Amino acid sequence: MQIDLHKPILDKNDSLAADLRKQFAEKHVYVVDLLASPGSGKTSTILATIDALRDEFNIAVIEGDIASSVDAEKIKAQGIPAVQINTGGACHLESAMLKRAIDVLDLERLDLIIVENVGNLVCPTDFDLGENAKVMILSVPEGDDKPLKYPGVFQVSDAVILNKVDTMPVFDFDREAFETSVRELNPKAPIFPIAATKGDGVEEWASWLADRVREA
Repeated sequence: MQIDLHKPILDKNDSLAADLRKQFAEKHVYVVDLLASPGSGKTSTILATIDALRDEFNIAVIEGDIASSVDAEKIKAQGIPAVQINTGGACHLESAMLKRAIDVLDLERLDLIIVENVGNLVCPTDFDLGENAKVMILSVPEGDDKPLKYPGVFQVSDAVILNKVDTMPVFDFDREAFETSVRELNPKAPIFPIAATKGDGVEEWASWLADRVREA
């Protein structure tokens, strides 16, 4: 006899995610789930996005980490509400975790919630959080072969951010090969090359996101 525990776990997660999605729609809040490896520049991308959009939208951030609250404190220092979720070893966020974070936010006052998922290119792809969009961040130092090694995360992403493009001359990164691989896996996802810490390219990415927040 074989017992599949994966399906009931996902079923429970997806049911709660559906409830969250309904709640976000009723409150007209757009939620984006950022997926990336550790060190890809998720927090710096969030900070650059906040700078680009804060004059138009009310924004909050949910930070997912195995431990610590370092990233959440960086967000709070910019005057943005931030809720820290420590998974205690889990390699991804789940909808039940997100619900606890949502319960301490005032959705009536928000337009956009940015979720920084746990740094991982595998586990988070399976877990619906009730988000409007999943966005993948890859940094140049990680290499142009990641779409070949981790196709799932690129396939589920509504957009792909290529961060740290200012380091391109230093690393052996084949941008054409990377973009070709991404488009073969996900022809609909736009690719946004940025250097988050310098602000390069952020305007185009922020404009794409802003259009979707307005629609919500």
